[in-house]
Amino acid sequence: MKTVSSVVENYIKTKPFLLSALSQGIINLTSLARNIMVELESDLGKDVKQGAVVMALKRLSDDLDFRVNHKIVKVLKNIGEITVRSSLVDFNFAVSDTILNSQAELISEINEHSDIFYTSSRGVNETNIVISESVAHLVEKHFASEKLIEKTADLASITIKLPKDNISTPGVYYFIFQRLAWEGITVKEVISTSYEFTIFVDEEKVDVAFKVIKDLKLL
Repeated sequence: MKTVSSVVENYIKTKPFLLSALSQGIINLTSLARNIMVELESDLGKDVKQGAVVMALKRLSDDLDFRVNHKIVKVLKNIGEITVRSSLVDFNFAVSDTILNSQAELISEINEHSDIFYTSSRGVNETNIVISESVAHLVEKHFASEKLIEKTADLASITIKLPKDNISTPGVYYFIFQRLAWEGITVKEVISTSYEFTIFVDEEKVDVAFKVIKDLKLL
């Protein structure tokens, strides 16, 4: 049986940014209730009192603050080392029967270069390689026969070490990416392992992105 509380919660959960704003207590509950009344009444199939919606939102915001924020903030306060690298190039290639050989040749040659950045990821149809601009020509050399889908230069990376309990805490990545989105930062690429992840942004945005992530430890 649908209740005002259940309908309100289902509605809020379909709006990620609204969900986060509600959990942080930065939204006017009366105004929000007024704006969503029509949709809630349609879902319930009957008239709803605005006061009941406000109360449901209040209970939900208190519950979310406990369920979401406290757990996530605990993880974020224990963020480890944050490493920044600049002057990177991102290559996006179509997967082929020969692409692993091309990658092996590239890795063999860049092993001779010290202090460069290199990482890669592979999807079903695409392979991405992010590498220091100083050796980007080696990618073009060894992948000359591969199909280049896109190349993006002037990137910077921010690598974040996360505590081990991040893998059992829902919403950690969303919380971080939401903060970056609020600052108008476009994440060009993401590569992660269990306890570490790297984002790639335009070099001109890296200082802002770094501050956003660093400030998460102060929540």
